[in-house]
Amino acid sequence: MERNEILKKITEIARDVFDNDEVELTEQTTAADVEEWDSLSHLSLISDIEREFGIRFTLSEISGSKNVGEFIDALIKHLDRT
Repeated sequence: MERNEILKKITEIARDVFDNDEVELTEQTTAADVEEWDSLSHLSLISDIEREFGIRFTLSEISGSKNVGEFIDALIKHLDRT
């Protein structure tokens, strides 16, 4: 799966989690860039992404990702293992 396809799918999931169809994620997007992105919605976002892609992130991957691009990097590593 290409990076842009992953970003598009994560954006769709984020729009659902944040209940905001206008959310546009880029690889540089951080939680501070999205008004609705708080700690509870972060957990929901991670859970929904894990379910959608059939993977499980490690705690260090979750806490170590500084932006959406780094999160995509972690996701791709999991997809490459399957």
